[in-house]
Amino acid sequence: MDDPGNGFTPVDRDDLAGLIPHVTTQSELNEVEAANILDARVRAVSDRGLRRTLLTPRALCRLHRMMFDRVWTWAGRFRTRDPNIGSDWEMIPDEVAQLCADVRAWLEYRTYDWPTRAVRFHHRLVRIHPFPNGNGRHARLAADLLLHYNGRAMLNWAIDRSAYISALQSAEDHDYRPLLELIRPLGTTTRGDQT
Repeated sequence: MDDPGNGFTPVDRDDLAGLIPHVTTQSELNEVEAANILDARVRAVSDRGLRRTLLTPRALCRLHRMMFDRVWTWAGRFRTRDPNIGSDWEMIPDEVAQLCADVRAWLEYRTYDWPTRAVRFHHRLVRIHPFPNGNGRHARLAADLLLHYNGRAMLNWAIDRSAYISALQSAEDHDYRPLLELIRPLGTTTRGDQT
């Protein structure tokens, strides 16, 4: 398979065995994944069950499965080995559960404004890296759904990849400003909403 490029998680040989369609190049893989993700996005925005349960590990696994179920046999299942990034695989269920509890607390106690909640949720989910692949795309859609389900504008993720990776690195040092500056909510120019 072609080199996936800067900032992408390489696909492990064992994970490649779970590939459903017959593809031989990274561009073919990108194409079938993009079609699956687009369909999942359309379904997810109106999925009442996902709306009620988004902030649970089970729902986040379900979302990943929706996004990649026509591409990977392991879609929606937490990884079972350690790549060069992310949490230890044994800790993934606990860390995802803790993240979901934290975000629910942010909502209950009105901690952070909406874009900051979404960006922090996204960053921590990427940092945990719960799935063998598709973590960034999954975290971006999960963050968008958090906003959408709460009547807020989704974020503009159409950004330069190197700037995005750099902003994620800043978030590792708890500086979310670069990420917030990159991905302003779609259809809005302010980020001051506190509720």
